[in-house]
Amino acid sequence: MQLLNIDYIPGKEVEALGMVKGSVVFCKNFGKDFMAAVKTLVGGEIADYTELLNDARAIAVKRMVDEAQGLGADAVINVRYASSSLMQGAAECIAYGTAVKIL
Repeated sequence: MQLLNIDYIPGKEVEALGMVKGSVVFCKNFGKDFMAAVKTLVGGEIADYTELLNDARAIAVKRMVDEAQGLGADAVINVRYASSSLMQGAAECIAYGTAVKIL
C-alpha cells in the first residue's frame, strides 16, 4: 500500500474511493509520567513520550491502511496526522487520507 502526503500519484491516474482514517487513544503510564516530570526540570527529549507517540501513530496508520484495503484501494494519498488531548493524561492520534485505486 502506497502512502503519500501529496494529493496525486506522480505519473498515475487514480480513482478516489473515499476518505479513510485510523485512530487510537493512548494514555501515559504513571511511572513514565513521573520520570517525564523529572525530565522537565533538567531539559531534553522525553524519549518515553516520543516512543509512545510513534507507537500510537503506527497503530493509527495500520488502522487507516486496513480500512483502505477494505475498499480495494492501492494507495492512500494526502495522508495527514493529528493528535489531540481528550482528558488529563490521555490523547488521540489519528491518521487520515483519501483511498484511491490506481487505473
